Amino acid sequence: MAKTQTASDSLKGLAQGDPKVLETLTKMTAGTLERSGLDDETYQLVRIAALVASDAAPVSYLVNLGAAAETGVDLSKIVGTMVAVAPVIGTAKITSAASKMARAGILGAELAEMRDEEL
Repeated sequence: MAKTQTASDSLKGLAQGDPKVLETLTKMTAGTLERSGLDDETYQLVRIAALVASDAAPVSYLVNLGAAAETGVDLSKIVGTMVAVAPVIGTAKITSAASKMARAGILGAELAEMRDEEL
């Protein structure tokens, strides 16, 4: 019998970067690029700016920085976006975002290592 996932399990999975939970979130955003009317790079930078402004969790950066990298967004553009929003949102959120981006990189490396071990 398959285990039913509780809300608590979902939240825990989300916080830990569970691939199934992240896949659900990815499906939620399907089609938003096309509906936005923005080019790929601008779309990714706007999403990252929104994460910075909302003090998002590292797992959110993991997903969105990965998508930005896949579309060819240069790290200098991400930093430039953070500089552009800093006067509006404040330096505390910028430094928090930078720290969370670093943690997202660590989380991504750990997830990749876990996948490799499963194979």
